[in-house]
Amino acid sequence: MLKQNLQQKLLQKLSPQQIQFIKLLQVPTVSLDTRIKEELEDNPALEDFSLSLSEPEEQYPDRDPDDDFGSSDNEGGEADEFNIDDYLQDDSVNDYGSRYDQNGDDEEDKKEMPIAIQNSFIENLQSQLDLLLLSDKDFLIGKQIIGSLDDDGYLRRPIMSLTDDLAFSANVMAEDEEVEDMLKVIQSFDPPGIAARTLQECLLIQLRRKDVNDPIIKKAILVVEEYLDEFTRKHYDKLERALNMNSSELRAVVGEILKLNPKPGDSSEVNTKQLQVIPDFHISNNDGVLVLTLNAKNAPELKVSRSYQEMFQHYDKASQKDKKLKEAVQFVKQKLDSAKWFIDAIKQRQQTLLKTMNAIMQYQYDFFLTGDDKNLRPMILKDIADRINMDISTVSRVANSKYVQTEHGTYLLKSFFSEAIQTESGEEVSNKEVKKILEEHIGKEDKRHPLADEKLTEILKEAGYNIARRTVAKYREQMNIPVARLRKEL
Repeated sequence: MLKQNLQQKLLQKLSPQQIQFIKLLQVPTVSLDTRIKEELEDNPALEDFSLSLSEPEEQYPDRDPDDDFGSSDNEGGEADEFNIDDYLQDDSVNDYGSRYDQNGDDEEDKKEMPIAIQNSFIENLQSQLDLLLLSDKDFLIGKQIIGSLDDDGYLRRPIMSLTDDLAFSANVMAEDEEVEDMLKVIQSFDPPGIAARTLQECLLIQLRRKDVNDPIIKKAILVVEEYLDEFTRKHYDKLERALNMNSSELRAVVGEILKLNPKPGDSSEVNTKQLQVIPDFHISNNDGVLVLTLNAKNAPELKVSRSYQEMFQHYDKASQKDKKLKEAVQFVKQKLDSAKWFIDAIKQRQQTLLKTMNAIMQYQYDFFLTGDDKNLRPMILKDIADRINMDISTVSRVANSKYVQTEHGTYLLKSFFSEAIQTESGEEVSNKEVKKILEEHIGKEDKRHPLADEKLTEILKEAGYNIARRTVAKYREQMNIPVARLRKEL
């Protein structure tokens, strides 16, 4: 039996312009140039004023995007009905593209660090393979092995999978034994430990490249072969009993193993996956007064194309408006709208960044003056969102991907947000302060008898911080500090 129900739902839909702004807001400065170049290539109605050889006569007007950002041009009329005057405004020099860095740092401070061009470890291995006198078949097998290594330099794929790949991609029919033989050849390449299938094999390859007649090396090989689990768990007492060694001998063996590289693929190249950090903001201390400036890279000088606006002038004066001309002008209108929306989104991005960072600076004023972590106030996203009358998600997007450069260092905005902890005196402090105390005590501990979480909890309670042991463990893990047993040294 069919039933009809009438339901009323309240849905919040974002306009394409609002979505564009949200995406731009979370783009870090280092990627903003690329995003703008993509838009310039895609939309000929958008121009970068900074690239112009001569100063233009007119320019897109500077208006507040908050007034009508995200509104539709088609409201109240058909798509073909639009006002030509909207696109025939004066195009004077853009001032919001360059006004944010009036008190910025010297040009010398803003120079980006060049990245040296280096060959990847894959290319280095390939060049070593090229030097060997090999048959065509063995060369292709070696090339397949090298191409199958992961970023750490390990071969994670089974030999059987490599033989299948050779058959399907290179039409090479190879036996598993032939692939194994070539794998041993690759494992003899530099850096030592490359093309290993396990950590154990990686360490053994490196140890066997040393003087195997040395008693310390012999015992190190034995430890890795037979007692790797005890070694990684730092059960040194078990190793002493099993290998009949005293503490000084074991210390020499452990030291030899610790010299080895567990990730040989990282040993000879710069990790290009990490983006270069370019600060979005600069905070300078002017005789006790903090001055905030926005990085000029966040304020590109964009404008609407003059030639596209002239198309509308031509259309306005045309005596006959045939269908093809209307379609062409409608296309131009779409590109002009897109250019205006993008410029508005960039401008609103600048305003939001400054507004958010200024609120953070005022909230954490003492920290930015001194650089002392103990001056960090407890602060959550809602504290800033309430101050600037914006949504928490907007503040989160700014904080998660933006950096500020101060005279004390460069910080991710996210690092200024922390929970509040109440001391015995009733004062609220940031958990950053507690983490700093934990880090100091762990740094000064006797590594032969490292401080357990229970002991760290007692130390904090004595200092007036009433914190549970599980909270101490959580903070320790957040700082990437291992448990006491793994911090133990001989």
